[in-house]
Amino acid sequence: MPTAFITAPPDAAAEIARTLVDERLAACVNRVSCRSTYRWDGEVHDDEEEILLAKTTDNAYDELAERVEALHPYDVPCIERFEEDDVLPAFAEWRGDAVEAER
Repeated sequence: MPTAFITAPPDAAAEIARTLVDERLAACVNRVSCRSTYRWDGEVHDDEEEILLAKTTDNAYDELAERVEALHPYDVPCIERFEEDDVLPAFAEWRGDAVEAER
């Protein structure tokens, strides 16, 4: 099962996280404050962001990524997929139930 790594400005992160859980695209979304230094349009930026770690399933990942793109204020949002090689079976079961129960 994958975890989506997403970055977003703080004022958008809460809505994205809540929507993903409300719509059963993620079982849980952790929000971690951070500062990001990056190059955009030929300039280096240093901004406050939040890292969103969205726990999802293989079946829901593509829809989750599309939903984040629709909600996200950036032209090119950071959405990366991480596969887990080792996860506690009880956690994997809970995540699957939370996302897939009504899909």
